[in-house]
Amino acid sequence: MKNLAREAALQAVRSSAWKKTSRWIRGTDRWNQLELEYDGSYVNAEVVVYFGDRKPKFYQLSQWIPVLEQLNRIHRVVLVFRKPSALLAAREITDLPMVLKRRFDPLQTFYHANSFRLALYVNNGMTNFQSLSFAPMVHVHVNHGESDKLSMVSNQAKSYDKVFVAGDAAIDRHRKALVDFDESSLVKVGRPQLDIERQPELNVAQGQTVMYAPTWEGENAANNYTSVDMFGPQIVAAAIALPGTRVIYKPHPRVCTSSDPSMVSAHQQIVDLINEANELIDDADQHHQVFLDGDILAMFDAVDLLVTDISSVGLDFLYLRPDKPLILTDRRDDSQTLNLEAPVSRVTPIIDTSTVRSIGEMLQRTLAQDPWSAARQDMRRYYFGDGDKGQSTVSFTNAVSSLISERSRSLQDRSLADESNAEASDE
Repeated sequence: MKNLAREAALQAVRSSAWKKTSRWIRGTDRWNQLELEYDGSYVNAEVVVYFGDRKPKFYQLSQWIPVLEQLNRIHRVVLVFRKPSALLAAREITDLPMVLKRRFDPLQTFYHANSFRLALYVNNGMTNFQSLSFAPMVHVHVNHGESDKLSMVSNQAKSYDKVFVAGDAAIDRHRKALVDFDESSLVKVGRPQLDIERQPELNVAQGQTVMYAPTWEGENAANNYTSVDMFGPQIVAAAIALPGTRVIYKPHPRVCTSSDPSMVSAHQQIVDLINEANELIDDADQHHQVFLDGDILAMFDAVDLLVTDISSVGLDFLYLRPDKPLILTDRRDDSQTLNLEAPVSRVTPIIDTSTVRSIGEMLQRTLAQDPWSAARQDMRRYYFGDGDKGQSTVSFTNAVSSLISERSRSLQDRSLADESNAEASDE
């Protein structure tokens, strides 16, 4: 009986393993088919946009898609993916040519078979270095936002031929953070993602609208700028209590998928606060709203005051709505360091443990008086330059065109030199 029981247990294990293996094989077959479908055989492009991460980080690329579609009218663009889930996400929002190369060798074969002149990188993903190994292209880091977060400046910047930045604030950020860094690789192009015309995603309310748009907790403690677990419920409760005010909660996408218990609890508290408040409002048009998806940049037109953390959201609002007030949070209670590392905080009220109990008064006072209006205009120029909306796209496109021309000339000169040396050797 013991042997029969043991054999039955072993059979169950084998059956389970087979099912898992079968699922893996079916998944592998699917990805193989997808890779064959997007093998790049018919790609004719000058610009590679490289993205090596999975779908959860696709937001880093998606905000660039409209800019890349405009660039494609002048310089043909191809999106190069390493993970199927990211390609499938891209396929939902753009018709730009796409290629899937899951392994290193096929990626290099693809590069060598074409005449690409420039590659763009929207993050510092680990597999970027596999793409960087291809020398003929100009490799340009563009990042996926303009932010004062610590993660915005990495020693990896030294790996790229050029680093496109928004303005003087970014140049100062690199200067302070990096040692032995060649600043000539930095190119100011503004923030072309903000030039895109967007269909409004938020209706204009009868009263005033306060948006709370916190960031996520980051990959580690040093990159944790979120206010959700520290002040989130208090901020939303105070905003809801303001007469004639509609509250919009638009967290970073990764807040909603956080596994941190304090983040999960605080996020749910915020959602519950909004749902409970809406039960007392008869007019559905005046309901407070939770947006877990959607384009936050397409919502700013209807926002009268933004409360956010140190992230790209606050600076995007500064660029698009310099006429409207902004409030920042500081989970570390260190205003001196905050002012040094995030200059925009010098021209905004700050929510920290010393002010959290008077958030309602802060919101009301800021909406009524807005004493930082002129200072915000100066700060906007520091971060993004003097150009009007649309100038960033021009600067970005011109910079790409210039680098492509320079690289094409360099490769041509090298080819001519090689031919000349070969002829001289023959003689």
